[in-house]
Amino acid sequence: MKIHLVDGTYELFRNFYGAPPKKAPDGREVGATLGLLRSMLLLLSDPEVTHVGVAFDHVVESFRNKMYAGYKTGGGVDPDLLAQFPLAEEAISALGLAVWSMVEFEADDALATAAARFKNEKSVKQVVICSPDKDLVQLVEGKRVVCWDRRREIVIDEKGVIEKFGVKPESIPDYLALVGDSADGYPGIQGWGAKSTAAALAKFKHIESIPKDPKKLPFSLGRATTLVENLHRNYDDALLFKKLSTLRKDVPLKENLNDLEWKGAYPRLKKLCKELGDDRIPERISLWR
Repeated sequence: MKIHLVDGTYELFRNFYGAPPKKAPDGREVGATLGLLRSMLLLLSDPEVTHVGVAFDHVVESFRNKMYAGYKTGGGVDPDLLAQFPLAEEAISALGLAVWSMVEFEADDALATAAARFKNEKSVKQVVICSPDKDLVQLVEGKRVVCWDRRREIVIDEKGVIEKFGVKPESIPDYLALVGDSADGYPGIQGWGAKSTAAALAKFKHIESIPKDPKKLPFSLGRATTLVENLHRNYDDALLFKKLSTLRKDVPLKENLNDLEWKGAYPRLKKLCKELGDDRIPERISLWR
């Protein structure tokens, strides 16, 4: 079997900005939630999709905000989108899928924990992480754990990670720490662009292994000297950014493999869809509990 792990936060954002807005009878904006339901029904229509877990950032802030003041927050997120997070979780749960609502951790940490937990199960042929988020490619292992960008229909295995970033999945946290990640709010280390970072990490794998002697780096001496100086002048920041970008695999998820099997939607989904102003979604569901 395959395990499909869905980045619910990404899906909700994608549907908020990609699906038509829609007001519920009570005036609430619910277009993203309805779009998310349709997206999950499309996923479930594939006969290979039998076991699914969906992770959400129930609140945008996490333990990482305590580590670094500049880390991403909910500031600037459209209130109509923020208001749909609890509704989306309720809808996906009513659809009958396992839902992980993250408060202390992030949705990505839940996906990382689930991938680590289920990838070695004998009955699991492949773990498919449904998200284009570059943070998640650190979880890729060969062809056994892959990332799937559903919108663009692109599957990235370990070879794909190397082709795209120039480094193996295990080096992605180091890569993001040096290059920076504007989406997560940390700037990286000055001078360390994508090419120089990939070249250094392809050889040394991790920040801690990059030598202080510029002659050992695969660049011209002048370029190497500047990079080494910048790195060691900001070494503590580099290690902090690496810690921020490293996904946690110790989220206390209670579900086992059997809990991820989709056994149909719950009857309460019909009532919820009526409240949201869309009676057609239940008509598309072939399996009910």
